[in-house]
Amino acid sequence: MINYIWFFMIGIGVVVGIINGRIGDVSKAIIDSSEAAVTISIGLIGIMSLWLGIMQIAEKSGLMEVLSKLLKPAIIKLFPEVPEDHPAIGAMIMNISANMLGLGNAATPFGIKAMEYLQELNNRDVASNSMCTFLVINTASVQLLPAVMIGLRASLGAKNPADFVVVGLLSSITALIAGIIVVKVLEKSPLFKE
Repeated sequence: MINYIWFFMIGIGVVVGIINGRIGDVSKAIIDSSEAAVTISIGLIGIMSLWLGIMQIAEKSGLMEVLSKLLKPAIIKLFPEVPEDHPAIGAMIMNISANMLGLGNAATPFGIKAMEYLQELNNRDVASNSMCTFLVINTASVQLLPAVMIGLRASLGAKNPADFVVVGLLSSITALIAGIIVVKVLEKSPLFKE
């Protein structure tokens, strides 16, 4: 679907450029943007390698397990309809832990697996309360180390690429709290009750 949207937007840009007689500007913008994309990608390689290495060390040193142990009581409280020993709990904990460490690529397979497990517990064709709660937690995406964003800012020449971390952390925690409150209030509503 997203490919169709991109194709439509590019097509509209080219058509408007032709109509306005500014197709040269459109071509220049396409070439400049392509160069910028390559520059950003190459700049990201170094910083991403560094952060991924640090994250690998954190994972091997057991930091992921510590985070998992810290998160388990909260996860069990947030998902009362999921049995404590169900594999969905483990998949959700691994997903959230990976997200908190900024390992977005590692978090995705755990998130997909968690949703599959939650669907096994769901007897309906619509998302269950647990699925909605898990989606809210993933969307808020509290990251202690947002490595990708730091890498992007560094590659674009930011003086202090990590200066947003505290503000970003506070805003994502606020979004998480607000999202959980809303989803818990809505799941008690007769309209959304399972």
